[in-house]
Amino acid sequence: MVVQSLVKALSRMAKPKVVFVLGGPGAGKGTQCANIVKEFGFVHLSAGDLLREERNKQGTEYGELIETHIRNGTIVPVEITCALIERAMSQSGKEKFLIDGFPRNKNNLEGWQKNMESKVELLFVLFLSCSEDVCVQRCLKRGAEGSGRSDDNLESLQKRIQTYTNDTMPIIECYKEQNLVKTLDAGRSIDEVFSDIKDLFKGV
Repeated sequence: MVVQSLVKALSRMAKPKVVFVLGGPGAGKGTQCANIVKEFGFVHLSAGDLLREERNKQGTEYGELIETHIRNGTIVPVEITCALIERAMSQSGKEKFLIDGFPRNKNNLEGWQKNMESKVELLFVLFLSCSEDVCVQRCLKRGAEGSGRSDDNLESLQKRIQTYTNDTMPIIECYKEQNLVKTLDAGRSIDEVFSDIKDLFKGV
């Protein structure tokens, strides 16, 4: 009886709610996620930050592999990224999550669908659309101001933008076909973009 009651209780528990936040390098994903966290109580999980944290930990099995991919502007294997995201969600104890910079390619999407899709409720995809010129200017400025990111330089940026265009945009198009994408012009000021974001998140 106890086991049956526990199973029923678990089945009634709401699935974690997820919003994917996608956009090119420098589109403002991290900045706007911070605003959403403050205003709406979401937990911000940046796929890139989780990977960088894992890379910087002493003695991790994924560290060197992650560093190689980040330095080359390529995408880390999905099994690693999904594992880090799921671990962070579990450790947070919360129910609403922004997942920033993921899924970034077809392999990411397939990995998410296989490992995580049934465990969460995807509310929508927030797509911060921004021109390549603006993205490059923002990232170079961030690097010059001491971001500490090894990929905030022109050579890495060119690779990252090419990867984003070739691999991530098709994922956004895939979700558009499911009517799950909310697109905003991220080339505007932070406050202007967040004003529109607040409208999207009301009642979430």
